[in-house]
Amino acid sequence: MAGPARGRSRRATLFRAVLPCLALIASGEAPALAQTVTPDLFSPTRSSQITTPDSPLRRTGIGAVDRTGNAADDARLRERDTDTPAPSRIGQIPSYGLPAASGAADIGYDSLNRRRKKPKYYPGQVKPKPPTGPGSPPPPIATNTPLRLSIPPSESANKAPIPPAMAGTVAGQPLRKRLRIDDDPFGPVGDYAGGFLIKSALELRGGYDTNPGRTFVPKGSPVYVVAPEFLAVSDWERHVLVADLRGSFTGYTNTFPPVDGVASSAPTNLDRPDFTGHVDGRLDVTHDTRLLAQTRLRVATDNPGSPNVQVGLARYPVYATFGGTFGLDQNFNRLQVSAGATVDRTVYQNSVLTDGSVTSNDDRNYNQFGGLGRVSYDLIPGLKPFGEIDGNVRSHDLLVDRNGYQRNSSGGSVRAGTTFEFSRILIGEASIGWAARTYEDPRLLPLQGLLTSASLIWSATPLTTAKFIATTSIDETTVPGVSGVLTHLYTAEVDHDFRRWLTGIGRFTWGTQAYQGDLRFDRIYSISGELVYKMNRSFWVTGTLRRDWLNSNIPGNSTASTVVMLGVRLQH
Repeated sequence: MAGPARGRSRRATLFRAVLPCLALIASGEAPALAQTVTPDLFSPTRSSQITTPDSPLRRTGIGAVDRTGNAADDARLRERDTDTPAPSRIGQIPSYGLPAASGAADIGYDSLNRRRKKPKYYPGQVKPKPPTGPGSPPPPIATNTPLRLSIPPSESANKAPIPPAMAGTVAGQPLRKRLRIDDDPFGPVGDYAGGFLIKSALELRGGYDTNPGRTFVPKGSPVYVVAPEFLAVSDWERHVLVADLRGSFTGYTNTFPPVDGVASSAPTNLDRPDFTGHVDGRLDVTHDTRLLAQTRLRVATDNPGSPNVQVGLARYPVYATFGGTFGLDQNFNRLQVSAGATVDRTVYQNSVLTDGSVTSNDDRNYNQFGGLGRVSYDLIPGLKPFGEIDGNVRSHDLLVDRNGYQRNSSGGSVRAGTTFEFSRILIGEASIGWAARTYEDPRLLPLQGLLTSASLIWSATPLTTAKFIATTSIDETTVPGVSGVLTHLYTAEVDHDFRRWLTGIGRFTWGTQAYQGDLRFDRIYSISGELVYKMNRSFWVTGTLRRDWLNSNIPGNSTASTVVMLGVRLQH
């Protein structure tokens, strides 16, 4: 009984195990498919339980047929089917097929510490600072082509197409050079007439002057100024011809009649013209030899408040000085020698008095003949020292003037200095010397003094320019017993561009006037501020505020004045 009971117990156990499987199969919606039994089904090393029979990844037995239908190599299949364990890699250095850092980019970290390509920048472009530590921005990407500057939206806007020749896209066309930046984008352009570049301008200003006559007791008047300009410059390969003509007319609406029948030191009509013009020419004979010539014209009146102004004038008498210079420049390597002759003529208009009478000014007319020489040496680029000497003779139309003095004289000067041109930052000329003049009349003492001359321009920044001008002159006078007037003037000016279209100008002038043979000594001061609004190349608006002082050691001759003006400038 033990045997049959044991058998029934085994069958009951098997039935209980198979019964759930049959129930699971019966509950499925799709019919079950029989699985093909192959040798690898029972292999412990098969890689997947879901590999299909026709899969190319499925293993085949020895003597099986490959995918192409040919018999596979038995040895190869036998080796592949051999369940040989893989060799141990413990303690071995792995070796790969690609070298280290072979896929690294041109930027970033490089395990081999190779030299990276540096980015290229245009001249003047701002270069980024190198990283200073963790968290710093990455360096710019280096490419084989130069970096391009950022293009403003206005440059990338829709525009008319550019011809290929202008765009530089024609095959074989040389690279187009970038145009030079315009130093004065609001300056006049001018017109070409033949071989000359011509520029012209006209200034119209109006305002108020608190003391136009520069008298001890001030009396103001509205004032207007009309100032035309003309400039013509030759555009030749050789030789040079320049014509620079500048004039102005200052008018006052008020008149200054005599008070209680007493004539004033200022004319009743203060209107006066002012003109300065010169034409310069250079003829290049050879590379080292040049002929120079200049013709000039000066039209003006005596300065208001000057002791040369007659009492009781109806208006200022106008004088004209015209003449020329003819010279030669010769270069001997770095040494340059210049010589020239000058001739000038000064003529005064007759004076008209308030009572209608006319007085002559022929005693103030004179001719001047002179010569000058200059030697300079190009020491280093931008520095050229020089020495100069000149002399002249003045001959008046009348032997004696209205006060009985003989005004004929002879004089000259000697000076030494240098010219500057350091990277266009400091340019100009400065010199110092001595000037002297003697007179035929023994009652007139010789006039002599220190000679200073300078004209310097310092470009402190691209927006700020400083100028310094110094002049010395020996002027004629009609004051009895006075030989002449030694005048020194110094002017300092600073120009600053707040914007390209807005410029501020500050100017300060100081000087002295020494009357030889008289105790009079005057000091001159002037300070002014000007604002220029440049609407375009052809139209500017200007505003000026100026204060003038004249301090004299003679009582009753000190004056002061304030001038305010607003105007426009038309130029082409």
